Amino acid sequence: MEGMMLRVVLAALLTAVARPSPLPTDCSDVYKAGWGQSGVYAIYPAGPTSPVQVYCDMSPDRIDTSPEKWTVIQRRQDGTVNFYMKWDHYKRGFGSAAGEYWLGLETMHLLTQAKKYELKVDMEDFDGQNVFAHYSSFSVGPEAEGYKLSLGSFVKGAAGDSLSGHNGMKFTTIDKDQDTHKSNCAQLAYGAFWYYNCFGANPNGIYTWGPSPPAHGAQWRSFRGLEYSLKTIVMKIRPVAE
Repeated sequence: MEGMMLRVVLAALLTAVARPSPLPTDCSDVYKAGWGQSGVYAIYPAGPTSPVQVYCDMSPDRIDTSPEKWTVIQRRQDGTVNFYMKWDHYKRGFGSAAGEYWLGLETMHLLTQAKKYELKVDMEDFDGQNVFAHYSSFSVGPEAEGYKLSLGSFVKGAAGDSLSGHNGMKFTTIDKDQDTHKSNCAQLAYGAFWYYNCFGANPNGIYTWGPSPPAHGAQWRSFRGLEYSLKTIVMKIRPVAE
């Protein structure tokens, strides 16, 4: 009997060792796996053969000091990466997760179809003001539907709400016009986004420094207006707490 029990225990241990841990699909999974520091990590929303490098923001929340566990999907901070790119670049992603980057529309779609996410947009101007805008939900549809944006309600944030007007819009780039303007908003604004006619937010506009001509720069209408290009703007998502 003791020998049989020993064999059962050994078999269970071997099975546990042989069974690989689930690969993380976002930064909340990275945190659950024991990695609590902000930094660049690999996630696998498309499966084990397709790792994607992302920046995970694990900074403590200022209110309750709990780690935030955000997956950064877009970041502008110094103008070192050209964001005036074509459809295929925005589809697959570009830049470096350690600096400026765009995660990629297909990856965003895969992420947001698997879980329900909320969105936070952090931004800073050249005077040192730091503000944010927080939205209750964020998802990106499939390519066949133009990677349409589905955005929840504005929750809070001193940046104000400049994104709700983009809700329900398809993604537009310089070579794929899916906005409602008679011209291509990506060409008019030197960027790419879920434009309508044309925008209240232009996070992927050409990087300039502070006061800028209209529709030039990384802009958020309700924070510094459309004649000011922000120093930093970061879009990040995390699973909605059940």
